[in-house]
Amino acid sequence: MPNILKYITLSILKVYQKVFTLFSYGSCRYYPTCSEYAKWQILYNGFIKACFYSLLRILRCNQLFSGGIDYPVVTKKFQNFFLTAPAYNSPDIKFWFVPKNIKSFYVVKAFK
Repeated sequence: MPNILKYITLSILKVYQKVFTLFSYGSCRYYPTCSEYAKWQILYNGFIKACFYSLLRILRCNQLFSGGIDYPVVTKKFQNFFLTAPAYNSPDIKFWFVPKNIKSFYVVKAFK
């Protein structure tokens, strides 16, 4: 069930980003934009937690707050892994997880 909600929500966000942001381009006070923030939260946090933090972010996106850079903070467990030279192909890195503290990370998009 959560995967269905995740898929539906990400699909709605994709449509919003492609269609509706054309009418209000550049109106978000934060980087990443609120819709991108919500997308990253949904990808890397639980659905309920992601919805909560996304709603808080949307409520802060107004003239009463100065805006700025506000990367999403997620909790993630990483497994140890080793890369060997012959099997190593250049990985497609989409996001960097920058440590905030022992259990949480900032999600930063990798640009090519």
